[in-house]
Amino acid sequence: MIHGMYLRRKNKVVVERLSGDPVSKTWLATASKNIESLGYRFSPRLIREVNTMPSDAFGVFYNELIVHLKEMVGAHVEYRPMYPGFPAQMMEESEADLYLNALYHYFTLDLPQYDSNKSRQPLAEEGQLKVIDLGTKAEFHVLIHQLMQAKGSISETDKTDIDKTIQQAGAEELNEILPAEIPFKENAAFVAGSLLKHRKADPKAIGRYIKTATDVLRLAVAWSDGDVSLAEATRFRKFTRPERKLLLALLDQCYPITEDMLRFKQRWIRLGEILHPSEYKNRYSRCHEAFDILRNHKPFPTYGGSVELAFQWKQVWPLIDLLMQRLGEFARRLDQLTRMTEHADYVILAFEEVVHEISTPVLLQVKCHFVHRTEFRGLRTFFPKGNVAKAFVIPNALPEIPGEVCKSIVDVCEHELIRRFSVLPPLGKTFIDQRLSTYLVPFSQRSASKALRTIVRGSRVPMPKGDTVRFFNWWKEGVVDGRPTGRVDIDLSAVLYDRNWNYIEHISYTNLRSSKYLAVHSGDIVSAPSGACEFIDLHIPSIVEYGGRYVVAALQAFTAQPFCDLPEGFAGWMMRRKPGSGEIFEPSTVVDKIDLTANTTIAIPVILDLAERVMIWSDLALTRHPDYNNNVEGNKRGMSLMGQAMSRLRKPDLHDLFRLHAVARGEIVEDREQAESIFAVDGGVTPFDIEEIMGEYLA
Repeated sequence: MIHGMYLRRKNKVVVERLSGDPVSKTWLATASKNIESLGYRFSPRLIREVNTMPSDAFGVFYNELIVHLKEMVGAHVEYRPMYPGFPAQMMEESEADLYLNALYHYFTLDLPQYDSNKSRQPLAEEGQLKVIDLGTKAEFHVLIHQLMQAKGSISETDKTDIDKTIQQAGAEELNEILPAEIPFKENAAFVAGSLLKHRKADPKAIGRYIKTATDVLRLAVAWSDGDVSLAEATRFRKFTRPERKLLLALLDQCYPITEDMLRFKQRWIRLGEILHPSEYKNRYSRCHEAFDILRNHKPFPTYGGSVELAFQWKQVWPLIDLLMQRLGEFARRLDQLTRMTEHADYVILAFEEVVHEISTPVLLQVKCHFVHRTEFRGLRTFFPKGNVAKAFVIPNALPEIPGEVCKSIVDVCEHELIRRFSVLPPLGKTFIDQRLSTYLVPFSQRSASKALRTIVRGSRVPMPKGDTVRFFNWWKEGVVDGRPTGRVDIDLSAVLYDRNWNYIEHISYTNLRSSKYLAVHSGDIVSAPSGACEFIDLHIPSIVEYGGRYVVAALQAFTAQPFCDLPEGFAGWMMRRKPGSGEIFEPSTVVDKIDLTANTTIAIPVILDLAERVMIWSDLALTRHPDYNNNVEGNKRGMSLMGQAMSRLRKPDLHDLFRLHAVARGEIVEDREQAESIFAVDGGVTPFDIEEIMGEYLA
């Protein structure tokens, strides 16, 4: 398992040294060539290591490696589009043939038969191969350790990797991996739950991760395989008597507990029905009293109620006193507090007094918010907590705040961040790649999908060279958890907008090719018992010349099954210089691939800005519009809003984060060759080193 996780995360593998006759050069050369066809190559260090492997061991290593690489790029399935001669065949077919072929498929669910003797031209692309390097088990353990220590939420893929590692690790390895502290509550609960699930936890030891009543609730949720973010309700498992006593003991050690439990009152009542606290009322009396208040709806004054009442009556001084008791809340309500009073300077002084106790992720977000606070942006974008990557977009109607107030808050945040970073180990001469300013800081990866590259939502990534973008998707119907999916139709579409986000045209099953520029769809497939795929080619120069700028790639489940209920589904995109060369799906040309696992029927994996030639990583999920069929025509407005919101997003970026570290811990240099520490898109600490950034640079 480590082989696949390590490869996916770091493009590294662990090679076990064994005795025996080394593998032949012919085998090694053949293996290297096959790996290149998938877009990868061995590093010189890895070649030297595998060159000493016995033939049988190398065969096992190679077969396992190929399986993982194919799955990573999407080459583990067969691609059979409706028109095998795509894209040329689609451009040549008459409208009548396209119409009749579609009718034939809709009525029979069979694909039209074509002459299969037509050969395709060899692939003319020369893409940059990704390097697979030699790693160690110790390095992999550090990576998992960093994931556990992340200062923000982690993805379902991250959790799966942590859980598998805990399951496979021995006692000594587990001691190396487990941190003394896990700062982010959700992650702490998940790790503790995983340890308990695999019976590898000392019940007393996990108490160091559990400090509040909500931590105990998260632990019970994690133990029940639920959503530790608590955005969704969980069906609790039936805990054994020792397990119930453990949860009650952990809860009883927390203080205070009643007010914290009232935040999730109904869930605690449901959990209480399973824990039976009255059986242990003498042993865990505080728990019994708290559950009694919740179950019998007894009055209990809360902090949140006091804060809301003070805001309602604009009582600034009591508010400052209240918010200084809960500093995260103070930071999050700072905008609201400063704009409701003429005495913003006193608010800033109070904030400065306690800023050293506010977490780094929150401070970075406060700083970024007030840096851009005076800019006019027509929309505000919110990503609600939960495991589905939804976004809410509303008009920006915030009242103005004076620029000097914003600057003062920014200065307070920056000074504190530099102060706390200065106690970390020195960086020496530090090079910071300017391109990092388009990559965002990974605060919350909770709803991030499993992808070929881990990219933070909203980041703007340069597109490779080439004049044609080829989108693709693949899905399969079948049986999931004992229930048949029925017929599944996933439609791939690309919606085009001008520079002002005015709709121009779309390419989808309803409009297979454009008469205005070079854009073509491979044909609509409406059933996938053995798997099905669709492709879209977009010729960038012809679209830009026509006035197009933005492209929103979208997937719609026409048959309304949520993506999470399918046996498998994914999408991605390739870059082609000569779209007629090579096979329709060439693994070595895949730029990104993302799994479709959200509990929704519409996904927006990526948005392209053709004028700037950048990809805006979106990984968003939308719900079906109730008044329309689930196709691109029924969701034009929703896609336009999402596109505008993502293209105008203002969040903390990696260049600013690393600049603060360099100012505090080193000396910024312009020459990369002189640097002792490098932060760049293509070397040193990169935007794709999510685990290291979340674990080490958000301290």
